[in-house]
Amino acid sequence: MSNNFTNDLSRVELGQVKERVMANNQILQNLIPPTVSYTTQGNVLVIGPEDLARLAADKLAGMASCTVLANEAITSQDQDHLEKVMQAAIDVESFYSPLISIKGFLGQFQVIVDHEDGAAELSLVAIRKPHFDIILDLSTSPCLNLEMLPPGYFFVGQDQQKLVDALAQIPDLVGEFDKPRYVKVNANICAHNRNGIDGCNRCLNFCPADAISSQDNKIEIDPYLCHGAGSCSNACPTGALSFDLPTPEALSRYLKKLISQYRSQTNLAPVILFHDNALGAQSIADMLPADVLPVSLEEITVASIEHWLSALAWGARQVLVLNTEVTPATLTQMLEGELALVRRVFEEIGQPQRVELLNAEDLAHITPLLSISQDWPVMTQAQFEPEVKRANIFYALDHLNAQVAETQQALQISNIPYGKVSVNAQSCTLCMSCVAICPTQALTDGGESPALRFVEQDCVQCGLCASACPETIISLTPQINFNQTERQQVQTLHEEKPFECIECGKPFATQSMVHKMLADLAGHSAFSNNIERLKMCGDCRVKDLFEDILEQPEKQLD
Repeated sequence: MSNNFTNDLSRVELGQVKERVMANNQILQNLIPPTVSYTTQGNVLVIGPEDLARLAADKLAGMASCTVLANEAITSQDQDHLEKVMQAAIDVESFYSPLISIKGFLGQFQVIVDHEDGAAELSLVAIRKPHFDIILDLSTSPCLNLEMLPPGYFFVGQDQQKLVDALAQIPDLVGEFDKPRYVKVNANICAHNRNGIDGCNRCLNFCPADAISSQDNKIEIDPYLCHGAGSCSNACPTGALSFDLPTPEALSRYLKKLISQYRSQTNLAPVILFHDNALGAQSIADMLPADVLPVSLEEITVASIEHWLSALAWGARQVLVLNTEVTPATLTQMLEGELALVRRVFEEIGQPQRVELLNAEDLAHITPLLSISQDWPVMTQAQFEPEVKRANIFYALDHLNAQVAETQQALQISNIPYGKVSVNAQSCTLCMSCVAICPTQALTDGGESPALRFVEQDCVQCGLCASACPETIISLTPQINFNQTERQQVQTLHEEKPFECIECGKPFATQSMVHKMLADLAGHSAFSNNIERLKMCGDCRVKDLFEDILEQPEKQLD
């Protein structure tokens, strides 16, 4: 069955429908988003070859102060050039101290250099201020080794156009400036660390701005360094990190409405194109066909695998993600990893490869790409409403699976946040250490009866349960289970009859726990003559102890 349905609209009419649908739908944003503020006075540090740095400093004479840190050799010995350098920025002081480190952001840069007797803050030495506000870096390579440099840090190297742009922007960076807090953290469902035990570190591996860290065993986002790349929220398996502009839920609701309205008015399944709102937006201009609906984001990694799969389940025939030359390598690596996972999934469930990562050059050949997807089987539209990240992923997967192969087996892939937990039942004492530490409640107890329950769909493979298990009898199997019933049902990993107190008959522990205590404490002096107390509940044990004291007080003197 062709993806074209029965459609009598002309290209012009399709374009008009597209414009109307796009105009009638917007991603709902927080009207008063949380922000952070930068305050600057205009104290600039220029780093680089002294000749170039002094020439640049001369063009910033109107700033509150300008300091030069010379870290490379003069670029030219031409006499005319050197005379210009000598005449430039006469009042600017140059320092030649080796650079140790740079930390901070707009209004708060701390620059440590090797000065005289040891490490010193250059701002205190040069301008008697606790920090520099802005840094202009003309070095061959940036002095800060980050893919996304902090606000207020301009790396121009030897690029004259970048230098011109920076010199035009810097004078405007005096005063107070607000920036959104892009990411929220819900520590209650974070799988990074529980009770001092390390678990998930996925978010720490993908921040190109070094804005995310583990502080006191908790994930912290530095909002002043965060550029809103969205990679941390994309990588987070539990939803503990969520992007705020837009929220994942707002983006999902927008996608569902956009796709549904387009399909109902055209009888065509559209293509969703995610792009960033900077270079990506410039690249597409007005060149997209009428059946391609562009979705603009802060960065393309704001849309995760959740949104890719949901868009397809809600009726898109294809999802395209436009990568550009300015996308940090870390984000590209993440996208390629997610795309590889989706490709394996689609192979398993018999779906065409409906998700593609494009670059700007591919846009010139987008028509052949779209013509291929027009011949793919039409999918019915899923009706599920957007919920939390993990639920949306599995709603979409189950719907896409049901369209073609209805695969029921599990696909095992290493290093993914989906899978099952296995327990060696013979060694499990049902101590519930794993239940207490599980951040998603994939593991639960048996309530009134001694048991360990498990729901595979809720497991993020963080490994906290395995690390917390005192018997070390828990193992993890990363996999995507396409059997919906099996994945969602409550499984019993281990259960026992309760051990009943030998005095009052009240159940107070598991059989295996009491037997383990009997074996471990059999030779202990405290229980040499009264090992049977271990078979009593707490109340009866205390009662028996006092009765023993009253009947044989002399024994307490031994």
